[in-house]
Amino acid sequence: MARAVPRLFLVRHGETEWSRNGRHTGRTDICLTPRGEEQVKSQATVLVGDGRPIDPKNICTALVSPRIRAHKTFHLLFEHLPEFPDHLITEEVREWDYGEYEGLVRHEIVARDPGWDIWKSGCPGGESVEEMQARVDRVIAEVRDYHRKWFEEGKGSRDVLIVAHGHFNRAMIARWNNFELALGSHFNVEPGGVAVLSYSHRSLDEPVLDGLNLYAHDA
Repeated sequence: MARAVPRLFLVRHGETEWSRNGRHTGRTDICLTPRGEEQVKSQATVLVGDGRPIDPKNICTALVSPRIRAHKTFHLLFEHLPEFPDHLITEEVREWDYGEYEGLVRHEIVARDPGWDIWKSGCPGGESVEEMQARVDRVIAEVRDYHRKWFEEGKGSRDVLIVAHGHFNRAMIARWNNFELALGSHFNVEPGGVAVLSYSHRSLDEPVLDGLNLYAHDA
Protein backbone atom coordinates (compact mmCIF):
# COMPACT_ATOMS: atom_id res chain seq x y z
CA MET A 1 0.00 0.00 0.00
CA ALA A 2 1.29 3.47 -0.92
CA ARG A 3 2.54 5.50 2.02
CA ALA A 4 0.78 8.74 2.94
CA VAL A 5 2.49 11.91 1.71
CA PRO A 6 4.51 13.42 4.59
CA ARG A 7 3.64 16.76 6.12
CA LEU A 8 5.18 19.49 8.24
CA PHE A 9 2.90 21.17 10.77
CA LEU A 10 4.29 24.61 11.53
CA VAL A 11 2.79 26.25 14.63
CA ARG A 12 3.29 29.78 15.88
CA HIS A 13 3.11 30.25 19.62
CA GLY A 14 -0.01 31.86 21.09
CA GLU A 15 -0.40 35.53 21.89
CA THR A 16 2.03 37.32 24.22
CA GLU A 17 1.88 40.86 25.53
CA TRP A 18 4.59 41.90 23.06
CA SER A 19 3.03 40.16 20.06
CA ARG A 20 -0.23 41.95 20.85
CA ASN A 21 1.62 45.29 20.97
CA GLY A 22 3.71 44.63 17.85
CA ARG A 23 7.03 44.53 19.68
CA HIS A 24 9.78 42.49 18.05
CA THR A 25 10.35 39.55 20.38
CA GLY A 26 13.39 37.45 19.65
CA ARG A 27 15.62 36.47 22.58
CA THR A 28 13.34 37.92 25.27
CA ASP A 29 11.47 35.21 27.15
CA ILE A 30 7.85 36.27 27.54
CA CYS A 31 4.96 34.10 28.67
CA LEU A 32 1.71 33.66 26.82
CA THR A 33 -1.17 35.86 27.85
CA PRO A 34 -4.28 34.11 29.24
CA ARG A 35 -5.87 34.74 25.83
CA GLY A 36 -2.83 33.18 24.16
CA GLU A 37 -3.20 30.05 26.27
CA GLU A 38 -6.89 29.81 25.38
CA GLN A 39 -6.06 30.20 21.68
CA VAL A 40 -3.86 27.13 21.81
CA LYS A 41 -6.17 25.06 24.02
CA SER A 42 -9.16 25.66 21.76
CA GLN A 43 -7.15 24.61 18.71
CA ALA A 44 -5.84 21.52 20.44
CA THR A 45 -9.33 20.10 20.91
CA VAL A 46 -9.99 20.41 17.17
CA LEU A 47 -6.60 19.70 15.60
CA VAL A 48 -4.70 17.41 17.97
CA GLY A 49 -5.50 13.82 18.91
CA ASP A 50 -6.15 10.34 17.62
CA GLY A 51 -7.60 10.56 14.10
CA ARG A 52 -7.24 14.35 14.01
CA PRO A 53 -4.94 16.28 11.63
CA ILE A 54 -2.10 16.42 14.18
CA ASP A 55 -2.16 12.81 15.33
CA PRO A 56 0.62 11.96 17.81
CA LYS A 57 1.10 8.49 16.34
CA ASN A 58 2.00 10.12 12.99
CA ILE A 59 4.59 12.50 14.43
CA CYS A 60 8.13 11.19 14.00
CA THR A 61 9.61 14.20 15.80
CA ALA A 62 8.76 17.69 17.01
CA LEU A 63 11.20 20.61 17.02
CA VAL A 64 10.38 23.25 19.63
CA SER A 65 11.95 26.66 20.21
CA PRO A 66 13.49 27.06 23.69
CA ARG A 67 11.59 30.28 24.34
CA ILE A 68 8.92 29.74 27.00
CA ARG A 69 6.12 31.04 24.76
CA ALA A 70 6.83 28.28 22.24
CA HIS A 71 7.52 25.55 24.80
CA LYS A 72 4.26 26.38 26.62
CA THR A 73 2.38 26.26 23.32
CA PHE A 74 3.74 22.78 22.64
CA HIS A 75 2.63 21.55 26.06
CA LEU A 76 -0.83 23.08 25.72
CA LEU A 77 -1.32 21.34 22.37
CA PHE A 78 -0.82 17.89 23.89
CA GLU A 79 -1.72 18.21 27.58
CA HIS A 80 -5.16 16.67 27.01
CA LEU A 81 -3.53 13.44 25.75
CA PRO A 82 -1.92 10.60 27.74
CA GLU A 83 1.61 11.47 26.60
CA PHE A 84 3.65 13.96 24.60
CA PRO A 85 5.23 13.06 21.26
CA ASP A 86 9.02 12.81 21.02
CA HIS A 87 10.38 16.33 20.79
CA LEU A 88 13.63 18.27 20.74
CA ILE A 89 14.12 21.73 22.24
CA THR A 90 16.43 23.46 19.77
CA GLU A 91 17.77 26.93 19.07
CA GLU A 92 17.59 26.11 15.36
CA VAL A 93 13.88 27.06 15.38
CA ARG A 94 14.21 30.17 17.55
CA GLU A 95 12.85 33.49 16.36
CA TRP A 96 14.88 35.84 14.16
CA ASP A 97 17.47 37.53 16.39
CA TYR A 98 16.43 41.18 16.29
CA GLY A 99 19.65 42.44 17.89
CA GLU A 100 19.45 46.19 18.57
CA TYR A 101 15.77 46.19 17.56
CA GLU A 102 14.67 43.74 20.25
CA GLY A 103 11.53 44.97 22.00
CA LEU A 104 10.89 47.83 19.56
CA VAL A 105 7.81 48.37 17.42
CA ARG A 106 8.18 49.07 13.73
CA HIS A 107 7.77 52.86 13.87
CA GLU A 108 10.53 53.07 16.51
CA ILE A 109 12.86 51.09 14.26
CA VAL A 110 12.06 53.16 11.18
CA ALA A 111 12.70 56.34 13.16
CA ARG A 112 16.26 55.09 13.66
CA ASP A 113 16.65 53.51 10.22
CA PRO A 114 14.30 54.99 7.56
CA GLY A 115 13.41 52.45 4.92
CA TRP A 116 14.27 49.50 7.16
CA ASP A 117 12.91 46.16 5.94
CA ILE A 118 13.89 43.09 7.93
CA TRP A 119 13.58 40.91 4.82
CA LYS A 120 16.27 42.93 3.06
CA SER A 121 18.26 44.55 5.86
CA GLY A 122 18.29 42.01 8.68
CA CYS A 123 18.98 43.33 12.18
CA PRO A 124 22.16 45.08 13.41
CA GLY A 125 23.59 43.19 16.34
CA GLY A 126 21.32 40.27 15.48
CA GLU A 127 20.89 38.02 12.45
CA SER A 128 21.44 39.10 8.88
CA VAL A 129 19.17 37.96 6.07
CA GLU A 130 21.87 35.51 4.97
CA GLU A 131 22.21 34.04 8.46
CA MET A 132 18.46 33.64 8.85
CA GLN A 133 18.14 31.96 5.47
CA ALA A 134 21.00 29.57 6.22
CA ARG A 135 19.38 28.55 9.52
CA VAL A 136 15.95 28.04 7.99
CA ASP A 137 17.46 26.03 5.13
CA ARG A 138 19.21 23.75 7.64
CA VAL A 139 15.91 23.06 9.37
CA ILE A 140 14.19 22.34 6.06
CA ALA A 141 16.94 19.91 5.10
CA GLU A 142 16.47 18.11 8.42
CA VAL A 143 12.69 17.91 7.96
CA ARG A 144 13.03 16.61 4.41
CA ASP A 145 15.43 13.93 5.58
CA TYR A 146 12.75 12.67 8.00
CA HIS A 147 10.20 12.86 5.18
CA ARG A 148 12.42 10.99 2.72
CA LYS A 149 13.11 8.18 5.18
CA TRP A 150 9.37 7.75 5.74
CA PHE A 151 8.19 8.10 2.16
CA GLU A 152 10.93 6.16 0.42
CA GLU A 153 12.07 3.69 3.08
CA GLY A 154 9.14 3.37 5.48
CA LYS A 155 11.28 4.46 8.44
CA GLY A 156 9.77 6.53 11.22
CA SER A 157 6.36 8.08 10.62
CA ARG A 158 4.65 10.59 8.41
CA ASP A 159 4.72 14.01 10.05
CA VAL A 160 7.08 16.55 11.60
CA LEU A 161 5.88 19.28 13.96
CA ILE A 162 7.64 22.60 14.59
CA VAL A 163 6.50 25.06 17.27
CA ALA A 164 8.19 28.38 16.70
CA HIS A 165 7.62 32.07 15.93
CA GLY A 166 6.20 34.60 13.49
CA HIS A 167 9.18 35.66 11.39
CA PHE A 168 10.76 32.21 11.58
CA ASN A 169 7.58 30.54 10.33
CA ARG A 170 7.12 33.03 7.50
CA ALA A 171 10.72 32.44 6.43
CA MET A 172 10.13 28.67 6.60
CA ILE A 173 7.08 28.90 4.33
CA ALA A 174 8.98 30.96 1.76
CA ARG A 175 12.04 28.72 1.68
CA TRP A 176 10.01 25.49 1.80
CA ASN A 177 8.53 26.55 -1.53
CA ASN A 178 11.95 27.49 -2.93
CA PHE A 179 11.12 31.21 -2.87
CA GLU A 180 13.60 33.87 -1.88
CA LEU A 181 13.44 34.65 1.82
CA ALA A 182 11.92 38.12 1.26
CA LEU A 183 8.72 36.55 -0.07
CA GLY A 184 8.02 35.50 3.51
CA SER A 185 6.61 39.01 3.92
CA HIS A 186 3.59 37.89 1.88
CA PHE A 187 2.52 35.21 4.40
CA ASN A 188 0.57 36.32 7.45
CA VAL A 189 1.17 34.01 10.41
CA GLU A 190 -1.25 34.62 13.28
CA PRO A 191 -0.49 33.85 16.95
CA GLY A 192 -1.53 30.27 17.54
CA GLY A 193 -1.90 29.68 13.80
CA VAL A 194 -1.03 26.34 12.20
CA ALA A 195 0.43 26.02 8.70
CA VAL A 196 0.61 22.74 6.79
CA LEU A 197 3.51 22.20 4.39
CA SER A 198 3.62 19.13 2.18
CA TYR A 199 4.21 17.99 -1.41
CA SER A 200 2.22 17.96 -4.66
CA HIS A 201 1.73 14.96 -6.96
CA ARG A 202 3.26 12.62 -4.36
CA SER A 203 6.66 14.02 -5.27
CA LEU A 204 9.19 15.21 -2.68
CA ASP A 205 10.54 17.48 -5.42
CA GLU A 206 7.31 19.52 -5.44
CA PRO A 207 6.94 21.24 -2.05
CA VAL A 208 3.69 23.14 -1.42
CA LEU A 209 1.81 25.12 1.21
CA ASP A 210 -1.39 23.18 1.94
CA GLY A 211 -2.88 25.35 4.67
CA LEU A 212 -2.26 28.55 6.62
CA ASN A 213 -3.59 29.87 9.96
CA LEU A 214 -5.82 26.87 10.61
CA TYR A 215 -8.22 27.79 13.42
CA ALA A 216 -6.27 30.93 14.29
CA HIS A 217 -8.24 33.37 16.43
CA ASP A 218 -7.66 36.99 15.55
CA ALA A 219 -9.06 39.73 17.75
